[in-house]
Amino acid sequence: MALKVELKPHEKIIVGSCVITNTDQRAKFLIEGERLPILREKDILTPDTADTPAKLIYLAVQLMYISHDPQEHHAVYFDVMRDFLTAVPSAAGMIEEINNHILSGDYYRALKESKKLIAYEKQLLDSARGEQAGAREAGLSTAA
Repeated sequence: MALKVELKPHEKIIVGSCVITNTDQRAKFLIEGERLPILREKDILTPDTADTPAKLIYLAVQLMYISHDPQEHHAVYFDVMRDFLTAVPSAAGMIEEINNHILSGDYYRALKESKKLIAYEKQLLDSARGEQAGAREAGLSTAA
């Protein structure tokens, strides 16, 4: 089954171990092949953009997904995952899902679950920031 891809001008996509960059016009094409890793630019994280623990987990899984030898990245993933789980034990179910996909070799699904982990982390951080702002406001009103 072929995958239909439409790229915006200058958009990038990873196909296998190649990065393809579109020219200045929209392009459509079909990708056919057996279990070839494909990532659109919007789904690609770099070490510079992996600026939170959940994003570091995603980056490690991404590297497994596009690697010829995914096990090269297992140690980094499991180290980051353990640290994250220590800090955010409420994410245990999500981490378990990611781990199950990794251990079964389904890195694409592990990547999709890792996106959910990023969203959960953002929700926790936004909630914590809201509580901090509320506490600052309460402190200001009691100081007045």
